[in-house]
Amino acid sequence: MARHHEVLDLHKPSMDGRLLRTVLLACSVFASLLYVSTEILGIIQWGGASATLGILATALGLVGVYAFGVRPRLIRWGATDDEVARPYPGADLIPGAKRSSTTMSVTIEAPPSKVWPWLAQMGVDRGVWYSFDYWRGRHSADRIHPEWQDISVGHHMAANPDGSAWWEVAALEPERFLALRMSVDLRGRRFDPRGPRPRFYSDSAWSFLLEKLPGDRTRLVVSGYWDFRPHWLEPFVRFLLLEPSTWVMQARQNAGLKRRAEREARSVVVAASGGAP
Repeated sequence: MARHHEVLDLHKPSMDGRLLRTVLLACSVFASLLYVSTEILGIIQWGGASATLGILATALGLVGVYAFGVRPRLIRWGATDDEVARPYPGADLIPGAKRSSTTMSVTIEAPPSKVWPWLAQMGVDRGVWYSFDYWRGRHSADRIHPEWQDISVGHHMAANPDGSAWWEVAALEPERFLALRMSVDLRGRRFDPRGPRPRFYSDSAWSFLLEKLPGDRTRLVVSGYWDFRPHWLEPFVRFLLLEPSTWVMQARQNAGLKRRAEREARSVVVAASGGAP
């Protein structure tokens, strides 16, 4: 049986793995510094093929710095070792999918009952995503809309203004877990995952796990599962596109959810105490 909860990357490397990563990072930084410093100081005259090799060394150095120094932190932004390594819900939603390489978490000073309504009303045609507002004329909601709270499996959360692309609710347990699924070919056209699949495609689950903490707090853990074809292209898409963009948008969304849910919780406390919100 496939281990669907297997993480794509070793977030907890052995001592040998850490040593190798450190050596590669050091070599990458050294290559970059060598070219830059010699170019500035004029110790070595880079010209023709040498200049090309110098630029290549710098590029490889920067890639190395990102891959071994920056990326390990970005893909697990805010998450603990346990949250990264343990099984994550939704492993059976997409047959053959692997656990996403990204797991990002945040602690919210509000109970799950105050966080869930913000998740339930997501979608470009509703509360948007609480991340960077890049939809023309649309901004993320700053209040709970009761009319947007009734969602169920199969509900569509629009991913663009005209509704031609969407995330479908694949699983939900109110105030506990929400999984959104998108199945598209590499030209962005949707397909029904219950039927024949195109030759090249992306089938992913973007999920939100709410864990109740003592003191009426919530731990939000965001991860998911991904099946991508062709397999040989997947590491490049993940490394160059998916992981950087996920960090930018998900870190912003986590912060947006935290700010909104905590503000809502505070207003309830103030109202209950008889003060002005």
